Amino acid sequence: MDIKQIQELVKLINKTSIGEITIEEDGKKITIKQKKDPVQNIVATSAQTFSQPQAAPAPAAAPAPPAAAKSDAPKTDNYITIKSPMIGTFYRQAGPGKPVFANVGDAVAPGKVVCIIEAMKLFNEIESEVKGTIVKVLVDDASPVEYDQPLFLVDPA
Repeated sequence: MDIKQIQELVKLINKTSIGEITIEEDGKKITIKQKKDPVQNIVATSAQTFSQPQAAPAPAAAPAPPAAAKSDAPKTDNYITIKSPMIGTFYRQAGPGKPVFANVGDAVAPGKVVCIIEAMKLFNEIESEVKGTIVKVLVDDASPVEYDQPLFLVDPA
């Protein structure tokens, strides 16, 4: 089974209510597990997580910072998060000296490669599923990432 087939399986499972699938082929076994909450709920929870920490310190802070927090919060709520579909090591470029896949300010569209995640010596191209502009890169190059960890913030406007 090649990487593209595995990525397609992950996408299919994310769109269904299947909790877990195990495939055994040529002596190799692949198990894909889905979190209990659907992806749509996870995205909403992530957006709430960003706004709650900003709102919580506001009452205790001086008058100037709450105003800044309030002006930042609506912008963050409008961003879409590109998340890691797997556990592995995050790379912003295909190799040393190669161009970076996605920088802050770059336009992305569905199907555009934004990074690579290496897992078990396999390099998986991660494609954007949204159209917009990269606002922030949330992970350092060559850092380990977890399943569903936010990688990029995208402004869909």
